Amino acid sequence: MHDFCFTIPYGLILIGGGIVGFAKKGSTASLAGGVGTGLLLVSAGYLSLKAFEKKKNSYFAIVIETVCAALLTAVMAQRYMETSKIMPAGIVAGISALMTGFYLYKIATGGNQIPTKAE
Repeated sequence: MHDFCFTIPYGLILIGGGIVGFAKKGSTASLAGGVGTGLLLVSAGYLSLKAFEKKKNSYFAIVIETVCAALLTAVMAQRYMETSKIMPAGIVAGISALMTGFYLYKIATGGNQIPTKAE
């Protein structure tokens, strides 16, 4: 599975979560953090998709994705430890931890597997 297949939906979920957090609680931190990180991830996923279409890997995109997911894991896990609230801190920390593991796997295995041309 390619990184952009998970990154774009992951980023869209974060954008949606930031908007919902702002709408329900008026939290500008949720809006800025969710939408900002989500847009960065969607952009990195798009960059990776475009590189894949050119039969290349975008290690730059995978590194951005990994850093975003790792930072979200750390921040939201800390917030979960302080509040013990599963929603949203625990959920976002869990999803981000899974995504960090996936991105590290992609880095370790050489990025997206580019199909070879059959002749």
